[in-house]
Amino acid sequence: MGEVARRSTKYNELKIEMVTKTIAFIMSAVSFLPAKSLKAAVLSPRGWLVSARSTFRKARILKEVFAERSKEHDKYGGDPDQPHKLHIVTRVKSTMRRPYWEKEMVKHLGLQKAHVPVIHKNTPAVNSQLKFVKHLVRIQPLQTPYGLPAEQDMADAFLNSKGELIVRRLLQPVARISES
Repeated sequence: MGEVARRSTKYNELKIEMVTKTIAFIMSAVSFLPAKSLKAAVLSPRGWLVSARSTFRKARILKEVFAERSKEHDKYGGDPDQPHKLHIVTRVKSTMRRPYWEKEMVKHLGLQKAHVPVIHKNTPAVNSQLKFVKHLVRIQPLQTPYGLPAEQDMADAFLNSKGELIVRRLLQPVARISES
């Protein structure tokens, strides 16, 4: 064997040893990953790119969170069998230093000005939008103690601070009983 052949053999041995050490280091670093993720990493074109979401198997949300909360209906004056039809939504906190999606949702819901009530329907679509900004808003049920107003009575209707829709035209003065 010549000098050149001996050098190339030694070079190949060093290269194999270095690759073996690198593989051992990588395997020790990713030993916490499940076999499915490791297989995906080996088979993917970029072996180092493994989704972090695929590594989580068990939900980290406590079971108490999903417990039935029927007691809260009494606390907020609601009835689970007959939910209210309309929400009164009022923005009570600023959107400054909040993410762009919260600012867009506040604008979409018409809550640009603080402490100005806006009425929305109690539908799943609106409720899912309100979920994004629930820490910025106050949500109250719209109560109609005197029933829904007719179209001609809408000009005389107003919201009081308790979330009740009052129609002035429907309120009648108390008749005095004359003494005879």
